[in-house]
Amino acid sequence: MASGDSAALASQFTAFCNFGGASGKTTLTTKNCTKMFKDCKLYGKNLTTTDTDIAFSKVKTKGKTEISLEEFKQLLKEVAPKYKKDKKKESDEAAVADMTEMICKQGPSTAGTTGTSKTGGVAKMTDASQYTGAHKERFDASGKGKGIEGREERADNSGYVGAYKGADTYDKSH
Repeated sequence: MASGDSAALASQFTAFCNFGGASGKTTLTTKNCTKMFKDCKLYGKNLTTTDTDIAFSKVKTKGKTEISLEEFKQLLKEVAPKYKKDKKKESDEAAVADMTEMICKQGPSTAGTTGTSKTGGVAKMTDASQYTGAHKERFDASGKGKGIEGREERADNSGYVGAYKGADTYDKSH
């Protein structure tokens, strides 16, 4: 593996490590490993997700749930024989080189993820100022929820009847 390939592999490895909201990670989960193999189109008739899961378990440190870049390189060597059968490569080393090249060319795919709603009207639903009836009582003027105060009618428990206007005036002189 050339040093350029190694740097590119490290870059893509980090990209897949950080996929899904994490940032600054340098270890790969089994979920992101499977995503990498799918996105880079490394799976075939012989190499399946089960094979990568088994190889992942073999190379990871006991008690850990993620693998480092060095352990990932070992994983590539573990799955190379099945990849070699799928792609008709002459040796395991050629299979590892081909997988590395495929990974270096393809980053994490975001196909199927969208940032906006296709149904429309979501902005209206999240704008509390447009609520009517009992729902508008659940939010203050800024749109922040009132919590339990907005959902339940609380009893006054002051001892006065609800419509009585002279509360706390008995002891006061006129």
